[in-house]
Amino acid sequence: MDFGFSEEDEAFRAEARGWLAAHAHPAAERRAWERTLGKAGWIGLGWPEAGYGNRTATLTQQVAWAEEYTRSPAPPRSGHIGENLLAPTLLAHGTDEQKARFLPPIAAGEELWCQGYSEPDAGSDLAGVRTTAVREGPRYRITGQKIWTSLAHDADWCFVLARTDPHARRHHGLSFLLVPMDQPGRIEVRPIRQMTGTSDFNEVFFDGAHARAEHVVGGEGRGWQVAMSLLGFERGVSTLALQIGFAQELERVVRAAEESGAVQDPVLRAGLVRQWAELRTMRWNALRTLGGSGDPGAPSVAKLLWANWHQRLGELAVRVRGAAAAAGPADWSPSAPYELDASQHLFLFSRADTVYGGSDQVQRTIIAERVLGLPREPKGAV
Repeated sequence: MDFGFSEEDEAFRAEARGWLAAHAHPAAERRAWERTLGKAGWIGLGWPEAGYGNRTATLTQQVAWAEEYTRSPAPPRSGHIGENLLAPTLLAHGTDEQKARFLPPIAAGEELWCQGYSEPDAGSDLAGVRTTAVREGPRYRITGQKIWTSLAHDADWCFVLARTDPHARRHHGLSFLLVPMDQPGRIEVRPIRQMTGTSDFNEVFFDGAHARAEHVVGGEGRGWQVAMSLLGFERGVSTLALQIGFAQELERVVRAAEESGAVQDPVLRAGLVRQWAELRTMRWNALRTLGGSGDPGAPSVAKLLWANWHQRLGELAVRVRGAAAAAGPADWSPSAPYELDASQHLFLFSRADTVYGGSDQVQRTIIAERVLGLPREPKGAV
């Protein structure tokens, strides 16, 4: 497919750029910003259906919006989990009542979501979840623990993968439930402090939390199928927007190398050139994938490419700084939270890139088994 932007796409891009220039501000309160986006119809562009308070856009227009958003001074999104993960899943598997209840508040930026998948002993092995959901008349009682739950401290709702059949094993007997987070005494959220000093994800404990029976998506026992469908929506247009941010980070690292004179080091200079070339290659690969390559391993290949690329950029960023990259601010105190400069933050944050969203090992296993047709790894293999 010849993936290009038409005159209509460029007009759409100009509209998006103009609106963002007039409304976006990096210090905007993130929940209020979601409502601003929703009021203007910018949430839900990729949904195949309109009528929930959203406008729809073609694939190329979605790319244009994502790129312009990344270039703008707008704050990071808080509503992307509901918009880009749950909403497409409801459109594919939800009942009319579920769509009518949950899609309009997502499109309006009024309700924020988090994802209850990973557990302490079932991270990449999603089929091993131990959180249980027991039917009690018109509702389910949920007990268990989830971890690495992004934005749970701000979320109004959580979609939870839980075991509803205690006698079933692995991916059988699981259900996909929509759970309100405002249940004091039944749901506890504990922030997890990262190396960067921030806490963007959390542990979530469910102690008899309630979910309504009509809020099971896809029917009881079909949670695995629904959960896998959701993961298929996790990467796509957002990959191209991610690369715009990467390009901005690379530009800052190159500029720092030029200003410090570190660019005169031939090894470091070769590393920067490699980063530039690989970023261009990633963009072409992403465009090819969006153009309908039909490659079942494409999302895993993309994840492997950008995660390792970003880690190498973090390493280059601190090499450009030299010894200064290991030092804190002059007024640092052990009793006060430390602050990182841009290169330190990039280096530390990118350490997690090859783990979250499916580790490198998981992505390589997917490619090996689903694309290359290699034998499955033996149970218990290290």
